Amino acid sequence: MGASDLPEQPMPRAPQPGRQRAVTRRGGPGKAGPTKEHRRIRREARTVAAMVGIYCQGHHDTAGGHLCGECQALLDYALLRLSRCPFQEAKTTCAKCPVHCYAPARREQIRAVMRYAGPRMLLRHPLLALMHLIDGITNR
Repeated sequence: MGASDLPEQPMPRAPQPGRQRAVTRRGGPGKAGPTKEHRRIRREARTVAAMVGIYCQGHHDTAGGHLCGECQALLDYALLRLSRCPFQEAKTTCAKCPVHCYAPARREQIRAVMRYAGPRMLLRHPLLALMHLIDGITNR
């Protein structure tokens, strides 16, 4: 593969005098300022996405990280609920939450996903499973 086979990338612009480059929390160039979502919510989003992926793969024979339409809709709904959670960083696990923000039908769907995927998370995503367990114990 020669240099001509690589896609052309735009040259980075040099910073203009008197202007500061946007810096993320990790110190690199990118979006300015911290994101709205807390680290806990982002981890919870990764956990629910992993659980829905395990469920979809086991029940709907999907592979390669792709979700069927029904599971994608459930994941989109769950992520929307997470992003609007009033507790944010102080959030408990959803099972222990005093505010039930899921519609009853969606709540049953996500419970079925968690019942199926929960034990399998220990093998496929042990760190996320452990952190979810710790969150359930510590945030009562």
